[in-house]
Amino acid sequence: MGDGRRIGDWAAYLSRQLEGQPWRQVLATWWQRLLPGVAAAATHGVIRTGHVVRALLAGAENQATLDELAHALAFWAARAQPVPASAGPAGQLDPLEALETVSRIPSQQGNLATRFGQLTEESGWPASVARLRPATTPEQVQTRLADLVTAATLRYLSHGHGQPVLLVHTATAPNAILHALPALPTRLWAPSLIAGWAASAAIFAAYAPPEGAKPARRPVLPAGPAAAAEALDRAIDHGDEHVIKFTDTAAEVYTRTGEAGALAAALHAGTLIPSPKH
Repeated sequence: MGDGRRIGDWAAYLSRQLEGQPWRQVLATWWQRLLPGVAAAATHGVIRTGHVVRALLAGAENQATLDELAHALAFWAARAQPVPASAGPAGQLDPLEALETVSRIPSQQGNLATRFGQLTEESGWPASVARLRPATTPEQVQTRLADLVTAATLRYLSHGHGQPVLLVHTATAPNAILHALPALPTRLWAPSLIAGWAASAAIFAAYAPPEGAKPARRPVLPAGPAAAAEALDRAIDHGDEHVIKFTDTAAEVYTRTGEAGALAAALHAGTLIPSPKH
């Protein structure tokens, strides 16, 4: 795994696996194997997989969607990249507080691998990961992941300018994992939370500036459910895939929590990331 030149071989192999087994069985087998490489292509592997699982769970179980599952898992396998090792959550902080206290790397320069190489004990990385409150039941895993998605979405509003595209993934990656949980055996839920938290924290440590930006004037949106619809319409009009995916995540956060800051963060992403239409 981790050899991008073999993506075609992976896709062919996984397509054959899906021809002979139920998709949930194939997913569970490969999810467990691929989870250590969760940072694949800056978490695009798990995000792509989470999106197609979401479609399958919604009833789109057809050949085109199964083919996409094979290609999503193949992309993840071919680009697998681990997050630097840590002991895992063992603290008392909820995700918003834990993310806020993540130690930044000494030099926020270079590509993802270079930055991840700075996530050492000396940089405070293991201690940062350990501050999160652990989850001991499936229900707690779901709650903790949902809270992590909320935290990362809200923190984008103050820190997204550090690297507008990469920091989107601090929210969209754990959200993809959250959507995939119902298709996975519960024994994989806690490891999925741990991997999602580590990936979000690592990207935040690598790209988020130490100090947040001053609060900007909040955009004017309609009240209630219409606010999420308006934000999604603006994202689609913008056209960038990261803006669209982040806004989809932010809309879910807003619907779940009523946090207007989530939609403000999504609209902020649209100002930081250039539109491909212009």
